[in-house]
Amino acid sequence: MAELKEGDKAPAFSAKDQNGNTVSLSDFAGNDVILYFYPKDDTPGCTAEACDFRDNYQSLQQKGFTIVGVSTDDEKSHQKFVTKYSLPFTLISDEDKQIVEAYGVWVEKNMYGKKYMGTGRKTFIIDGEGVIKKIIDKVDTKESSKQVLDLLGL
Repeated sequence: MAELKEGDKAPAFSAKDQNGNTVSLSDFAGNDVILYFYPKDDTPGCTAEACDFRDNYQSLQQKGFTIVGVSTDDEKSHQKFVTKYSLPFTLISDEDKQIVEAYGVWVEKNMYGKKYMGTGRKTFIIDGEGVIKKIIDKVDTKESSKQVLDLLGL
């Protein structure tokens, strides 16, 4: 699949959230969505990113954003992560990797010289019509919400 670009239609998806409810991109029609992909629940960078979105959740909501996180962790892992850090937004479980592949974030990684496939950290800002407005390739985990607002000039 070709790499997604700003202006492209965001790939549709449907998957379970941390509570076992089915969530689809179409559920958010009419709202701007911050769809962020992260490698793993309860790891340092992923926790920093999730907590930054949590700490700025109210102001992002007031600006009309819905926040949705996606990783390949299962629902149970997401539930623990949400509970441990009081995350007020939806985390989607993509165990079959259909969403990460559709968004082009299932990538080859390299740790200590060992190559493996995993989820790349990337954020997509999708408008109410389902079009990708902005893509953040180099996510600052401690300032992720500020990155979104700065990019959009808000």
